[in-house]
Amino acid sequence: MQKKISLKDVAIHVGVSTALVSYVLNNKEKKGRVGAEMVKRIRKAAIELNYKPNLIAQSLKSGKTNTIGLIVADISNPFFSNIARIIEDEAKKLGYVVIFGSSDESAEKSEDLIDVFLKRQVDAFIIAPAANSGNQVKRLKEMNVPFVLIDRYFPDIKTDTVQINNFQAAFEAVEHLIKTGRRKIAMVSYDLNLPHLEERKNGYNEAHKVFNIPIKNNLFIKASYQKLSNDVADGLHKLLSPTPNKVDAVFFATNSLAVEGLKKINTLKIKVPDQVAIISFDESDAFDFFYSPVTYVRQSVADIGKEAVELAVSRINDSTKPFINIVVEAKLVIRESAGKIA
Repeated sequence: MQKKISLKDVAIHVGVSTALVSYVLNNKEKKGRVGAEMVKRIRKAAIELNYKPNLIAQSLKSGKTNTIGLIVADISNPFFSNIARIIEDEAKKLGYVVIFGSSDESAEKSEDLIDVFLKRQVDAFIIAPAANSGNQVKRLKEMNVPFVLIDRYFPDIKTDTVQINNFQAAFEAVEHLIKTGRRKIAMVSYDLNLPHLEERKNGYNEAHKVFNIPIKNNLFIKASYQKLSNDVADGLHKLLSPTPNKVDAVFFATNSLAVEGLKKINTLKIKVPDQVAIISFDESDAFDFFYSPVTYVRQSVADIGKEAVELAVSRINDSTKPFINIVVEAKLVIRESAGKIA
């Protein structure tokens, strides 16, 4: 077996002290007042000798692993995959590596992921919490483990959060539909007990109240995460078949719901926006390929990811600072599917 190259080996090769090599390879050359030419020589030697740092030894010495555990609902969902990429890039800038996991909207799977990441001694968590996972969040708080909640939160648990104003964003989306002349607006959401989804429903309801439009419960479709495709298809079939006379618009609470909804609408040969207007929360690449480009609420994943990493690292460095709730702006991107304002 080939001998593992140590700091001492690099130091002997260059002809300097081990401490000097340690400063350079740990990116602390300024602290050690190492000259630029020497920094180049040491780093070149490390590459030539194929030096690999001993991460276990480093973590034991510093008490940190420089890793962040990221748990989202579904990493294949474009919204979460885009956020994950931003978080990965931003974390790297600050010297952290990100470990990913998907909860699949299951509190049980979320708890398993948390336990796995705790065993790997991550320095902090960034979590889009699943429904009924409040006790897991409380547990992390009691353990004094740094964490940040993104996209979702629990009103009764004080912690660092990054989110949007879901109520206002939903209100503006439904308000736009109403201004285009729509009066029978259905809403499709998940059958999950999550505050951000409730806020989107409340925004939908408030827009109806402001414009004096009766709220009809039979226009609200709930889909389970496990039976997403069937539930959305069945719900829309009841409202749109044989003709879409019960509704003239549909507001989807998430992009995954919207994608399934578009499939059913296509099958029923419903004309968008002539017969039914559509707005979705969050964007999806699929929206660009639909014959009537879909209007959607854009959440700035760049801002969410950047703020989440900064909050997590800040909490790692100071566990006693006050909790911060950051609200990122959302924007309604108006395209053909919502129709034109009358």
